[in-house]
Amino acid sequence: MEKQKVLINGERLKQTVEAFADFGRTEKNGVTRLALSEMDIKVRDHFKNVCEELGMTVKWDDMGSMYATLEGVDNDKPPVVIGSHLDSVEKGGRFDGVLGVLTGLEVVRTLVENNIRPQIPVVVANITNEEGARFEPSLMASGVMSGRFDKGAMLRSTDKNGVTFAKALKESGYEGSKENRLTEAEAFLELHIEQGPVLENESIDIGVVECVVGMCCYEIEVTGESNHAGTTPMPMRKDSLFAANNLINEIREKMSELDSELVYTIGRMNVNPNIHSVIPNKVVFTLEARHKEAAVISQVEDIIQGLTETDAKEKCDVTVTKLWDRDTVWFHDKLVDSLEESCKTLGCSYKRMASGAGHDAQFIATYLPAAMVFVPSVNGKSHAEDELTSWEDCERGVNVVLQTVLDLTAD
Repeated sequence: MEKQKVLINGERLKQTVEAFADFGRTEKNGVTRLALSEMDIKVRDHFKNVCEELGMTVKWDDMGSMYATLEGVDNDKPPVVIGSHLDSVEKGGRFDGVLGVLTGLEVVRTLVENNIRPQIPVVVANITNEEGARFEPSLMASGVMSGRFDKGAMLRSTDKNGVTFAKALKESGYEGSKENRLTEAEAFLELHIEQGPVLENESIDIGVVECVVGMCCYEIEVTGESNHAGTTPMPMRKDSLFAANNLINEIREKMSELDSELVYTIGRMNVNPNIHSVIPNKVVFTLEARHKEAAVISQVEDIIQGLTETDAKEKCDVTVTKLWDRDTVWFHDKLVDSLEESCKTLGCSYKRMASGAGHDAQFIATYLPAAMVFVPSVNGKSHAEDELTSWEDCERGVNVVLQTVLDLTAD
């Protein structure tokens, strides 16, 4: 059988996405399914039942991540793993995360109904607490698996009601064995909605993801002097907010001269004392920047660290503190090439691109071969109830993954 003639059932995929969205569906057709909540436990139970009906065995590890395995001809060899996450943010969408898990489910269904027995096992994975919406940080379980996060610290993480992750995990019934963790794989493949506007804007079917971009995050503190807003002449002021505005303009001017793919954000700003009749004496704001090339991030850091210690015009002191950073994670070359070939086989338009957002695959890629596929997001929206990816785009994306799985598991 020629591989291009083996395709998924698009209508079944649509029905499956909608069925999973019923677990936490909101009034505006979104989803609220926080990690290890009642709805998350119910959707896990449903996922387990559906997989077992296909003849798969389902296990879960010590962080609650689930692995449903379809046996292959040689089960002593590392599997091909397809997965993402089933948890959502508060009032999130129907596609974020879950589409990646259901990609694996639909691939297995297609193999089974076409009587295709893979040479090596195929595993569908649901990685716990990717979002970090209930228990911080995000990418929690994949962070523990990859050694990025300390398990003990993660177990102590609490939600807004003071419930620890450890308690929620134990009560969920999905606290498994460390021996079940994902430790080896021929490949880890994650399909995800883009969560950005690029593919739709360029009318491209598929994003073949080369990397998750590196980033740096800084906090900039500007210190002035409070005084009466009505009686202090302008030349005699030390206005920290005006000084911060000067810095922001300087940052934008210098950053705009760097690479066009650089993105940077001032996402948090605190002004003290934040009273309309008082000159601000302190402003603290964050600045994060993201780019795939380490050299560009280095240029960004030179700009930030080179900000003047004193704003001469406003006579305010400036302190720059680095909060954290991360290196770009590049996906496995051969897997990226294989996904590109699958796009060509199916006649899909595609582009190689970087992911600006974090995904479980980025941590898993640090110790296993991994790659990602993006499908377009309508209006670039995600983490919102009106998040949408067309059913045609969902189907195309899953078929791309299917073709690569067929290649990886063939004789």
